[in-house]
Amino acid sequence: MILEIKGIDTYYGLGHILHGLWLSVAEGEVVALLGRNGAGKTTTLRSVTGLTPPKRGEILYKGRNVAGLDPHVISQSGIALVPETRDIFSYLTVKENLSIGRRKGSRWQMDTVLERFPSLKERLNNKGRELSGGEQEMLAIARALMTGPDLLLLDEPSQGLAPLVVTAVMDTIRELKHQHVSMLLVEQNAEMALQLADRVYVIDHGTVVFEGTPTQLRADQKVTATYLGVGG
Repeated sequence: MILEIKGIDTYYGLGHILHGLWLSVAEGEVVALLGRNGAGKTTTLRSVTGLTPPKRGEILYKGRNVAGLDPHVISQSGIALVPETRDIFSYLTVKENLSIGRRKGSRWQMDTVLERFPSLKERLNNKGRELSGGEQEMLAIARALMTGPDLLLLDEPSQGLAPLVVTAVMDTIRELKHQHVSMLLVEQNAEMALQLADRVYVIDHGTVVFEGTPTQLRADQKVTATYLGVGG
């Protein structure tokens, strides 16, 4: 396993968000993390990246416990986050945004990233604020890849995007999957996530309530109705 989360408890102030949470991601696997708003999905990603470190439990990355390490140390170890807010630099060009993410030794260099994201190549000298929502999402993913991650964390990549653009984002994630990039995908669009994932976790109030394959989740009407608001 490239990532193993073992019984973590994470708080925001006095608010207890994650309760003994556990999950794992294997090498080259895409794992989807689903649940209603407020279930603890983003907090899970923040726990892994050190932005909101857990008070208890272990987060093993390649067998090393990274729980509590500084975010920059975790990033340098090979974990990259594409946040829901994208956090691109709006007053920098596409090329400058990508250059900031460049890390020596990464298999993702400027030419390889632009080959994967041809729309960014066409907008290389445009500033971040001049890009559409879909282009900003692509830039956020491309910048994360420039760091050379072995594990990519994606937080709501389809958020606020038109259906055609969502399809383009899905195609990008699917291509990364074909290139054996390990991914933990948080996504409110359950159907999109199920089309991309090898395995799925559903969490509620910071606790895992389902683990299985997309096929198993689709067949479990009680879980989909109770925790995802799908069917009945």
